[in-house]
Amino acid sequence: MSDFETVAQISDIPRGEGRGYTVNGRMIAVFNDDGEFRATDDLCPHMGAPLSGGYILDGAVVCPWHAWRFCISSGGWTDNPELKIDVFEVRVVGDEIQVSVPPQDN
Repeated sequence: MSDFETVAQISDIPRGEGRGYTVNGRMIAVFNDDGEFRATDDLCPHMGAPLSGGYILDGAVVCPWHAWRFCISSGGWTDNPELKIDVFEVRVVGDEIQVSVPPQDN
């Protein structure tokens, strides 16, 4: 089990948007879905776009380059849930957003 690391304050991520962070050598995106915070891989598996630059629509992040959509709860691609991105545990402590990201295998 990974430790939690503070990545942002609640006020840093507006509703419907995401921000990118590096945690344990991994690029992750943290999203504010109507006050609920979720974390996923930041790179779209299609062409490597930063998902943190996308927006939230019906519980999914819309990739800013080619509009691929990934569920921010399960990581599944909305067109074929068999293709997934990683999702990470998030907690809010006071005003801090904390994520648990295991170190990346080399």
